[in-house]
Amino acid sequence: MLKTIANMQHKGGESTLASMSIETKVLQKTSPDAPFEIATIQRRDPREDDVVIAIKAAGICHSDIHTIRNEWGEAHFPLTVGHEIAGVVEAVGSKVTKWQVGDRVGVGCLVNSCGECEQCQAGFENHCLNGAVGTYNSEDVDGTITQGGYAQKVVVNENFVCRIPDELDFDVAAPLLCAGITTYSPLAAWKVEKGQKVAVLGLGGLGHMGVQIAAAKGADVTVLSRSLKKAEKAKELGAVRTLATTEEGFFKEHRGEFDFILNTISANIDLDAYLRLLKPRGVMAVVGLPPEQQKLGFGSLIMGSKVLTGSNIGGIRETQEMLDFCAEHGFGAHIEKIGVNDVDAAYDRVVAGDVQFRFVIDTATFEQA
Repeated sequence: MLKTIANMQHKGGESTLASMSIETKVLQKTSPDAPFEIATIQRRDPREDDVVIAIKAAGICHSDIHTIRNEWGEAHFPLTVGHEIAGVVEAVGSKVTKWQVGDRVGVGCLVNSCGECEQCQAGFENHCLNGAVGTYNSEDVDGTITQGGYAQKVVVNENFVCRIPDELDFDVAAPLLCAGITTYSPLAAWKVEKGQKVAVLGLGGLGHMGVQIAAAKGADVTVLSRSLKKAEKAKELGAVRTLATTEEGFFKEHRGEFDFILNTISANIDLDAYLRLLKPRGVMAVVGLPPEQQKLGFGSLIMGSKVLTGSNIGGIRETQEMLDFCAEHGFGAHIEKIGVNDVDAAYDRVVAGDVQFRFVIDTATFEQA
């Protein structure tokens, strides 16, 4: 049971811990086309190794939209999404050793995994061979469907909680739990460093984090976009320049220029053309997930010994490393804060590309809604 909220019941000279139920307000949809509604749900009963988190801020990821609009398959309704969670530990289970009440914490895309397979043991819970438990729309340890972070509270296994450094406010830290780790992980895996020429393809929720992280690592960062309308913003984030990919002769002029391309685009693109922008032995890491199948000629990889790789979030240890890195270098996500009644409109704006660069829900507005 939970140390801070368990009630002691005395019977026959013995003490037992009373069972506890976590009730919370959430934003949920009952179908893909329904508007968001405020509802009250019961979180699963906390276990001995769980923490209860009072959520302060919840980021809106495009994955939330894809999921709850059934664009990635049929979701479980009614459903609450959200996997960019920042808040404060409100209670801890009796066997929790990593966290105390009052700790500033975050939760990302995962809330559990088997903990025993070779991937989990190596710190890659995101690749759990027995199936990690997603923060929403996934089967939880008790057989229920996980409900995400557009809520006041969440119950999470202690091993899937990260510490938010004091230097980061909750609202700018929340998107780091997905957008931050999604872009940090491939940059770290491929050892992007000072002096390398890095291109970030797309300047949205993911791309704006990729620019900041790559620049903080000392790379020479170029943003590749369809136009130059975000050029000034890209410069503020640390890019040395922005190039418009729609300009005549672009791919010929910049052929063989980059050591690394971080591809954040979730749309159909000419992969062969973009791979030609890489130097020999250069790497393109894909973190955007377009709904269409992509076409690729193997010659684009063989000629120049290039690498095309994918990356899916990161493990918990690496997520903590990313949070500490961002705090050390003094940056978080660039956000627009909204209330719980603004989420439907925010979704339409995300799809239209009308946000710089992440919407974050202020969960205090549940009380005002």
